Amino acid sequence: MSTSTSSNSESLREPAPAPVPETRFSAQAHAELDEIAGHYPERKAACLPALWIAQREYGGSLTSAAIQETANALGLSYAEVEGVATFYTMYNTVPRGRHHLEVCTCLSCAVNGAYDIVHKLEHELGIGIGETTPDGEFTLSEAECLDFCGAATIMQVGDKYFGNLTTENIMGLIDELRASESYTPAKLADSIVKILQPGSSITGGGSYTPESLELPAGPML
Repeated sequence: MSTSTSSNSESLREPAPAPVPETRFSAQAHAELDEIAGHYPERKAACLPALWIAQREYGGSLTSAAIQETANALGLSYAEVEGVATFYTMYNTVPRGRHHLEVCTCLSCAVNGAYDIVHKLEHELGIGIGETTPDGEFTLSEAECLDFCGAATIMQVGDKYFGNLTTENIMGLIDELRASESYTPAKLADSIVKILQPGSSITGGGSYTPESLELPAGPML
């Protein structure tokens, strides 16, 4: 009796080749990682902030080389770090546009026209959800609740929230973003890394200067 092994052979594939080594972590990046890791009982426990450092150093996305360099810095295997990077949607394991448009489509934003905005962006930019414009300028995504329902509809772009968006004003914002060097995936990663550093309230980071982070005098409401 003959048997067929075609289905089994089709399900098997060769392992992905090892990434070409790169060393993009700056001296500052290594110092930041050492400082952060010092607050954990084991260095490997700093994997999440280390990936934010890598995402910044590699321009906003985690390439295979970025994951390998992170693994080397923590004394972990590539597989361990890749497993963390691919588990959390906050990390970009594929390249994003210079501006990542994350439109909240949860309840409050949905009833305030979030999907109308999504469809407007799809039509005007010529892309669908999860796609990037040919010029590499914008990636469009849906986001889970951004916790700013009072200003629905909300869109996160890098390290900034934009609120009270409508189909009438969204393209004006897109024009502003085209002309801006701020609010990029790399600057989002930088702002998160800075928050984890001592004195973060005066450090700044991301798209913001230290002055822009200062709170006005008086009680916080």
